Amino acid sequence: MTSTRPAATAADKSLGPVLLWIRGSIRRKLLLVLLPGLLLVFSAELWLASRTASEAADAAYDRSLLGAVKSIDSSISTASGGLGVELPYRMLKFFELTANGQVYYRVATEDGLVEIGSSELPLPPKPLLTGIPQFHEGVYFGEPVRVGSYARELTTPLAGQSTPQRVVVQVAETLEARTDFRRGLILNSVARDFLLVAVATTLFGLTIAWAMRPLARMRQDVEARAPRDLTPMRSEGVPAELLPLVGAINHHIQRNREQTEARRQFVDDASHQLRTPLTTLATQVAYAQRAADPVALRTVMDNIRQQLDETIRQTNQMLSLAKADSAAPELETLDAVVLAEDMVRRWWPVAREQGVDLGLQAPDAKLRFQGEPGLLKEALSNLLHNAIRHGGTGCHVTLAVVADTETVRFSVVDDGPGLPADELARAGERFFRGHSVQVQGSGLGLAIARTVAQRHGGALQVSGGPEGRGLAVSITLARAGETSMSLASGYAGIP
Repeated sequence: MTSTRPAATAADKSLGPVLLWIRGSIRRKLLLVLLPGLLLVFSAELWLASRTASEAADAAYDRSLLGAVKSIDSSISTASGGLGVELPYRMLKFFELTANGQVYYRVATEDGLVEIGSSELPLPPKPLLTGIPQFHEGVYFGEPVRVGSYARELTTPLAGQSTPQRVVVQVAETLEARTDFRRGLILNSVARDFLLVAVATTLFGLTIAWAMRPLARMRQDVEARAPRDLTPMRSEGVPAELLPLVGAINHHIQRNREQTEARRQFVDDASHQLRTPLTTLATQVAYAQRAADPVALRTVMDNIRQQLDETIRQTNQMLSLAKADSAAPELETLDAVVLAEDMVRRWWPVAREQGVDLGLQAPDAKLRFQGEPGLLKEALSNLLHNAIRHGGTGCHVTLAVVADTETVRFSVVDDGPGLPADELARAGERFFRGHSVQVQGSGLGLAIARTVAQRHGGALQVSGGPEGRGLAVSITLARAGETSMSLASGYAGIP
């Protein structure tokens, strides 16, 4: 048979121990799912903190830069007909101390004809709007700076110009203070977020450990049980999520208890059933040892042979019953008609010897179904053996096979003495034999048939025969695959 399972790759082999480690614990699975989520949140928080720190640093230092721009703007004078700036040296030093670096300024008309201060300061990237400051970053003599630019109209145009004229004020500062301030905010955010992640991880681990305590208690309770303790587990104090597990465990315990009880009952019954024929055999052997008459001795030996045959059959039936109870299923595709024909051929010589008319009633078609041929043959053999043996000379026994789209049914019908109505319900119990039955037997034939039927997901039905005479025993099994078909019934004796 060709396998369709893909070959394991080198990556699968290398990850094998990791996958086993992950699959082996609920804690590890939860950590594997939640820790990456925490790390992702931590990374997003770092990005947000960096952006927030940059915005906060720019907002704070831009306000200081705007203050310097306003101070210089208030010092501009045009009283002399030209452009003058009265900027005290102390105020410029104060700006430098505030910026914690170098400070540069520029005052010029918009057309650049009059210019005071650092003439090479970077111009704003966008046109200035009157009265609205603009901040941008640039490079001044190879050093990055932050520039604040501001434009306003002069009250009196220079050199007697008749058109309005604007003056531009620029103040630039180096970025050391901004960078240090931004770095400090980011480091504080990183420390805070790392602490939060550490605390969250610790709390999460403690919460998992606390939530898993009921499972640990259940494990301890199960381990502390005695080997033969099959009492149900208590559900008091068990979390709601674990109640289905406790229910499943109790259901499993109940099934084991039933199987253990059935096994114990079977052993007790089997020992009782075997003790009687073995005792009889011992008595007959002792009698044979004392018998001097050859005719009497032969009679005793015949009785011993019959008792041995019955004991062997009874033992084989008990072994078949044990196999039907515990053996692993080995299903095959079978034809119900072929199976029935084989069983009738096998039992026809026995029926002819007993003076019983054995026949088969089956459709002229294939009836496919899934089953275990060995156990089904054992079950049908028991049904035919019971019908032939208990029916007696002159009895008619028929093995009938009928089917529909879902089931197939084997029925053994006889017109013998049957069972009283009050005993039909108990037919199929282990070691049960009717009070009116005169033929020796073990009472296991119908029990084996019932067990085999249940093993196949079917059922055993026992009822009175046609016209109130005899017995009708049916095994109904599930089938698969075949569509509905017309069932042409016929009766044929097997020669």
